[in-house]
Amino acid sequence: MGIGDKIQNAAEKAGGKGKEAAGNATGDDSLKAEGQADQSKADLKQAGEKVKDAFKKD
Repeated sequence: MGIGDKIQNAAEKAGGKGKEAAGNATGDDSLKAEGQADQSKADLKQAGEKVKDAFKKD
């Protein structure tokens, strides 16, 4: 996984956590769900990058 991809995924996950926290604080279920979705998407991207890295090492 490239360092740029790691940074981008971490930023997306952090943004998702921020949205989720803001949704919790304001009672906005839509914003909370959007934040959770962003975090899940970042996790999936990171897992995909790890799989690609595993095949590159062989």
